[in-house]
Amino acid sequence: MRHTLALFFLLPLAILAQQGQRPNIIFIFSDDHANAAISAYADSRNLIQTPNIDRLANEGMTFNRCLVTNSICGPSRAAVLTGKYSHLNGFYNNETNPFDGSQQTFPKLLQKAGYQTAMIGKWHLISNPTGFDHWEILISQGQYYNPPMIRDGKKVKYEGYATDIITDLSLDWLKKRDTSKPFLLMCHHKAPHMGWEPNLKYLDFDKDRKYAEPPTLFDDYGNSRGKAWKDQFMTIAKVFSDEDMKLKPPTDLNEEQLKEWNKYYEPRNAAYRASKMTSKDSIRWRYQRYMHDYLGSIMSVDESVGKILDYLQKEGLDKNTIVIYSSDQGFFLGEHGWFDKRWILEESLRTPFLCRWPAVVKAGSENEKMVSLLDVAETFVEVAGIPKPADMQGKSLVPLLKGENPKDWRTSFYYHYYEYPKSHRVRPHYGVITDRYKLVHFYKPDLDEWELYDLKENPRETINYINKPTYAKTIVKLRVELTRLEKELKVPPISEEPRSDYGSLPFDDRSMMQPNNQKKKADH
Repeated sequence: MRHTLALFFLLPLAILAQQGQRPNIIFIFSDDHANAAISAYADSRNLIQTPNIDRLANEGMTFNRCLVTNSICGPSRAAVLTGKYSHLNGFYNNETNPFDGSQQTFPKLLQKAGYQTAMIGKWHLISNPTGFDHWEILISQGQYYNPPMIRDGKKVKYEGYATDIITDLSLDWLKKRDTSKPFLLMCHHKAPHMGWEPNLKYLDFDKDRKYAEPPTLFDDYGNSRGKAWKDQFMTIAKVFSDEDMKLKPPTDLNEEQLKEWNKYYEPRNAAYRASKMTSKDSIRWRYQRYMHDYLGSIMSVDESVGKILDYLQKEGLDKNTIVIYSSDQGFFLGEHGWFDKRWILEESLRTPFLCRWPAVVKAGSENEKMVSLLDVAETFVEVAGIPKPADMQGKSLVPLLKGENPKDWRTSFYYHYYEYPKSHRVRPHYGVITDRYKLVHFYKPDLDEWELYDLKENPRETINYINKPTYAKTIVKLRVELTRLEKELKVPPISEEPRSDYGSLPFDDRSMMQPNNQKKKADH
C-alpha cells in the first residue's frame, strides 16, 4: 500500500486522470465561520472544540492565511465557482443582480470531464445552480428550522434543523451516486450565519460559560482611523435586535420545537429583563448571548463533518477523496465591538481552509502561504486533469498540497468590497495586502480616505499609520504594488462600478426558478 501511495504522489495528475484514478472531491462550505471558532487554529481564542473539523487538520493540511476577495456571502461564492474577482464574474453584492450561471464555472468543467456533480445546501446567488447533475438549495438566505428548499427546480419542505438536513441529503446523494464516476459534492451549510440559531440538542452545550471578552470589544475607533470606522452600523451595542438576542423566538419553529426553545431561553431572558444593567453591562450580556448562539450553531456543522468523514472511511473512499472545509469569509466575534464581516480587517478577511487528501497531503502539515478562495476553482480543475482556463485569476493549490514551495507564489493580494449602504453601512473600499501591511482606500459616496495597517506592530489593526513619516517609503511601495495588481487583474475604474445603493430591498424568494441569464434589477 505504501508503494501505491508513493506512485500516486509522484505521477502527474493529468496522467492519473487518463488512468481513471481521478480523486473524488467534497467541498464543505459554511457561512461566516471565523478562524477563531475552530480549535485547530492557533488563534482560536479557546472558544470552542471542533474535533471533526480538527480531523482535517490532523490528517491533512491547515492553511493559516486563506483570504477572500470580497467579504460577503454571494460574491465570495461566485469567486469560488468561477476563480474570478467580482468585477469579472459580475456578482458584486448579495442583492442587485442574479449570478450569471451561463458563464464558465469549475463544476461545469468537471461535469464535462466526466465527474458526477451535486450542490446541496446554501446557494445564495439568486439564480439557479448550473453545472450540477443534482442540486437542492435553501431559498435565499435559508432558515435554520424546517427550511423550504428547491430540489432540481421544485420546491420541497423539510422538518428539522437545516444543518442536519443538508448533511443527510448529502449522505443520501453519496449513497445513491453513480459509482462508476468520480464525484464532486458541494455541501454548503447556512450555519453559523446570522441569526445564529443553535440546534435544540445543543442549546445547553456550554453550560452558561462566560466567554473572555476580546480586548477591542469597546473600541472607540480612534488612533487616526477615519469616518468609515465611525459611520458603520454593525455594533453589538446598537444593532442587535430582540431576535438576534433571542428575546423573541424564531418564527419558523413548530410547536414542539418552540417548547424546547423556550425551556432554555425564557428563564435566562427573564433574568436579563429583571436586571438593571448599565450600558456596558448590557453590551457584555449581548456579547455572551452572541457567543453562545454563534458557537452553538457551529456544533452541528462540526458534527456534519464527522458524519461525512466516517462515511468515506466506512465505504473505503477516504484515500482517494479530497475533503476541504472552508467558509465564505470570516466573522467578527466582538472585535471592535462588531459582528458581521465586509471589512479588509483580519477577522473578516481570513477564512478557514483545511484539506485532507491522504494520497498526497502530509498529515498534520501547515501552510503559511497567502492563498485564497479564488484558488479553489483552479485547484479542482487541476485535480480533475483539466487544462487550466486562461481567464481564471487564482492559483492551483496542488503544489502546496504536495509540500512544494513554488518560488513564484503570490506575496500580495488585492481585496475589494462594494456593498453600501445596506446592510451595515460599511464603506466600499479596496486595498493591497502583504504578509505585514495593508494599504486601504475607503471611497463612496463622500469619502476619499487612505489607511495603513501594520500587522506586526499592531495586529489588532486599531492604528492607522498613513500619516507616520517612518512609513512613507512603505506606502510608496504599496501604492506601486496596488497599481500593478489592478492592472494584472483588470480592475475597472471606480466610475464604472455598478450601483450598490439599493436601499431597502427585502430578502425574498428570487433564488427560486430564476432564468440563469436573467439580469433582474433591484426594486428601489
